Amino acid sequence: MKKYIKYILIGLATGLANGLFGSGGGTIAVPAMVLLLNEEEHKAHATAISIILPLTVVSAILYMSNNFINWNLTAKVMIGGIIGGYIGAKLLNICPSNILRKIFAVFMIAAAIRMIL
Repeated sequence: MKKYIKYILIGLATGLANGLFGSGGGTIAVPAMVLLLNEEEHKAHATAISIILPLTVVSAILYMSNNFINWNLTAKVMIGGIIGGYIGAKLLNICPSNILRKIFAVFMIAAAIRMIL
């Protein structure tokens, strides 16, 4: 029962971050799965992507219904995003867990510093 509560809380926090910030679910889901659920690093990253997909669809529908999406910008950035997503998924397969964890930590710290300043 305790584990199911963790699942629900992780899902709620991930969904809230994704819906509120337009992204960021992975920054919550990955560490939560690794630290709270003892999931292996690679599986946590891959699982986070699978979790975020339906959350993003729901958020996107709500953003579209409120006319918040710049479609011109979306189309341009989506091309690079698709290519980057493919490359990132391929790199995940070859990147050792300890290196992956450090890269992810540096990315999170850099994003936090950028947002504060």
